[in-house]
Amino acid sequence: MNSINIPLQRRTLGGLLRLAEETTRARVYARLAEAGFADIRPAHSSLLRNLASGGSRVSELAERAQITKQSMGYLADSLTAAGYVTQEPDPTDRRAKRVRLTEKGQAAGDAMVRLSAAAEREFGALIGDAEMSELRRLLERLAERLSDRSA
Repeated sequence: MNSINIPLQRRTLGGLLRLAEETTRARVYARLAEAGFADIRPAHSSLLRNLASGGSRVSELAERAQITKQSMGYLADSLTAAGYVTQEPDPTDRRAKRVRLTEKGQAAGDAMVRLSAAAEREFGALIGDAEMSELRRLLERLAERLSDRSA
């Protein structure tokens, strides 16, 4: 997966985390296609992972994903055409669109969570379940501390 051969002592934390994320993504999206959701692409995760349970405006999604409103609008249109989300006028501002998951979108999201958990179990088999649990615990702790700093 990593095309550049970086000496072990020069690997950065970002590079190590990216390798794990890229490997997880490749496994999840390949298996998502096998599960009947072949039209969902990794780019769609910018919308799906930032969508609030009651729906979100395209502009809010774009801000959370740190992409342009036009790019998020493209992703929303793509997922709408495939039946994963709906777009309707926002009740508080008719000029804005509110994006919501459909049943099909919820099913795809549930499948993504299951497939991510399966990938995590596979990583546990590679390094040992205890070490995988410790890695998860440490990353959860780091995420919590980083969230505290940004609040």
